[in-house]
Amino acid sequence: MTVFAFAFYMFAVITVLSGLMVTLSRNPVHSVLWLILAFLSTSGLFVLLGAEFVAMLLVIVYVGAVAVLFLFVVMMLDIDFASLKGEMARAMPLGLLIGVVLLMQIAIGVGVWTVADGADGLRQAVAPAEIENTRALGKLLYDRYFLLFQLAGLILLVAMIGAILLTLRHRKDVKRQNVLHQMWRDPAKAMELKDVKPGQGL
Repeated sequence: MTVFAFAFYMFAVITVLSGLMVTLSRNPVHSVLWLILAFLSTSGLFVLLGAEFVAMLLVIVYVGAVAVLFLFVVMMLDIDFASLKGEMARAMPLGLLIGVVLLMQIAIGVGVWTVADGADGLRQAVAPAEIENTRALGKLLYDRYFLLFQLAGLILLVAMIGAILLTLRHRKDVKRQNVLHQMWRDPAKAMELKDVKPGQGL
């Protein structure tokens, strides 16, 4: 067995086992940690496939941001997991049915999967052997598909602004800072002196 094959089977087994442990762990913190391990092993598989950019993207975005966010949310929120497990037990038959349907779809897809005749030629045309994967993706994104890439970024920006506007609420009982009012105030009226007599409160 070559080193490449050993690394592939090692990362594949770790990915499958950690994915199972995500769903089987009773402690939600442990589930998030198993999810981080699944992401890391999946990035190892991408490195073996020659997709270094996707591997680093998986580590930076999913492990560094999403999984850590899940971990902090699970650790900081006071969630009654006993009631959640009771509700999950009631929905178990429907979940098992959906799982069986998904497994059947995967089996059908794997059964009819074939390799196209010109697949290797297309891969060499997109990313030649002398160009790294990251450089080839950069040339595609910033040369051939530059306009579509910028439009996708603009759509994400509009979605972010829309989410901010939808969640922005102005409550009347909350005192907010008025910068212009603070700048235009009269210094003579900013402080008021009170003559407090001995033995009396304010």
